[in-house]
Amino acid sequence: MRRTITLTITALVAAATLTACGGSGDDTEEPASEVTTSEESPAEETPAEEMSTDLATAESSLGTIVVDGNGMTAYYFLKDTKDSGTSACSGDCATAWPAITTESDTPTVTGVTGEVGTITGTDGAQQITIDGRPIYTFAQDTAPGDVKGQGVNDVWYVIAPDGSEIDDD
Repeated sequence: MRRTITLTITALVAAATLTACGGSGDDTEEPASEVTTSEESPAEETPAEEMSTDLATAESSLGTIVVDGNGMTAYYFLKDTKDSGTSACSGDCATAWPAITTESDTPTVTGVTGEVGTITGTDGAQQITIDGRPIYTFAQDTAPGDVKGQGVNDVWYVIAPDGSEIDDD
């Protein structure tokens, strides 16, 4: 009984964190069911570890891709200049394509083999880069695995774990 309560509280904290980071209200139920169904697992730290990862990889309709700590697809913006240390996406662009940020100078990464770093983003936060290019999510992707931003305006592309952009043409 005590374990179930602990896992449920952990799930509620995870759901609140996802919602505070821009998730929709629908996100609150899914993490709770995932955590409570893994009740048999002895590793109670797993949800906290997953939340502390800045970047990881996941399977999608485009193959293995880079995702942020919430499982949302990561994208490159072709108007960004590699190794410039700046983002070309601000204002309305940054609203539609939020920067993937971190609190750390060395982001926590799982499965990404491209070179990961940070720059100061247009909002002053530490924006994560892969191979010297800033990375973003897409506001219209509403669930992990969505790749609705792929190819938008021929300037937005999903990122492969090695740092290359995925071109599905």
